[in-house]
Formats: sequence, C-alpha cells, structure tokens
Amino acid sequence: MGGQVSLPVFALLSAVVLLGTVFQVSIGFGLGLLAAPVIALVAPSLVPVVLLLSTAVTASVLLLDGAHVNLRGAGWALLGRVPGVIAGAALVALLPARWLALCVAGVVVAGVVASVRGFRPAPTRRAVALAGMASGLMGTATSIGGPPMALVWQRMTGPELRSTMSGFFLAGSLMSLVALAAVGAVHADSLRYSALLAPAAAAGVLLARPLSDKLNVGRARAVATVLALAGAILLTVRQFI
Repeated sequence: MGGQVSLPVFALLSAVVLLGTVFQVSIGFGLGLLAAPVIALVAPSLVPVVLLLSTAVTASVLLLDGAHVNLRGAGWALLGRVPGVIAGAALVALLPARWLALCVAGVVVAGVVASVRGFRPAPTRRAVALAGMASGLMGTATSIGGPPMALVWQRMTGPELRSTMSGFFLAGSLMSLVALAAVGAVHADSLRYSALLAPAAAAGVLLARPLSDKLNVGRARAVATVLALAGAILLTVRQFI
C-alpha cells in the first residue's frame, strides 16, 4: 500500500502512534508493540516508519531522563544487538511480505506469553547480550524489539528503566535503519509518512511526561499487552482471508 493512504487509515495510524508513544515514554516500550501490527495490517510497506519514529521518540526520552542510563547494561545489550540486526535485515530481504507480517504477529504473541508466564531472567551480562541479539533481530525484521529488553530489565523502574531502554533503542534503531537501508527496505514513502506522523509522536511525548509519574506501571503494561495482542490476532487473521 505504497504512495498514498486514505484519510481514515491515516487517522488510525496517528492515533496508534500517539498511544504507542505515550506507553513508550511512560514505561520504556510500546510504540513498536502497538504500531507495528496495525501498520503491517493496513499499510505493510510502511512498517519501517515505526523504527524511524521510535528513533526520534527515544532520543527525546534520553534527553529528558539521560542521567539515569545504566551504561553497562546498555553496552552489553548493544554488543549483542549487532549480529541480531544483521540477521533481521537478511530476513527482510529474503522473506515475502506475508511471512514478515506473520513474524510481526508471532513476535507480539511470544512477548505476551513470556510476560504472562512471569518469565524473569536475571540481568546477567550473558542474558542482556542475548536479549540484545533477540531485540536486534526482532526489531529490524518486525520493528518490535521491546519485549526481550523489557523482560531482562523488568527489575528496573521509573527513570532508570525509561532512560536505559531509550539509550539502547536509540543506538539500536539507528543500527537497524542502516541495515534496512542497505537492503532497500527504507524508501521515500517511509520517510514521508514518518514526517506526517511525527506530530502524533510529538503529542504522545508531551502527554506522557505529566502522566509518567501517575501511571500504574503494571496496569499500563497490561493495557499495552492486551492492545498489542488484539492487533497481532487481527494481523494473523488478515493473512488467511
């Protein structure tokens, strides 16, 4: 669905980006988890838009909460992300759009299952590096790189979680964008719609700041999870209709 999207579809994308950004800024993840399934459902060629917007959103969070970054943890995660990014770019280059859409849905469902089952890995160097690798592969191939890092860093809270996740995703998203550009997956439509949806992302950042200290993190994660799972189910059903 390149070139042009209808006004209702654009309004839907704007609303999802705004809501996803509120979650991203408030709890450290959410933009990719919510927006990627919806974009893959209504405008598959624009999935890289999520990465482009996520880069800008995480940069803004880092500017606001950067003093709380866990540099050691982010460093090990980024080291692991490198091979993951390469593998993810290869998947984008080799898999047809339908299989990539199913990968998006599968990543969301896997993240939800791990969260519901209460999987809480200890944030050792090895675990963080492996999570970074999984995040790189998933984030590059599907624009959803948050679940592995949310699992391994779930003991962090507040500004430390937001800033460490944002520092990792800023550098990691730039890696993924370079790799996707190298395989021809970032095109003019991606850049154009990123610019058009940027105001929705900016509004999400502005709304999230006063809400961050008031939101119940557990409930916010639960809402984000339910919405993401609904999007994944719709995306999966759409591939077989």
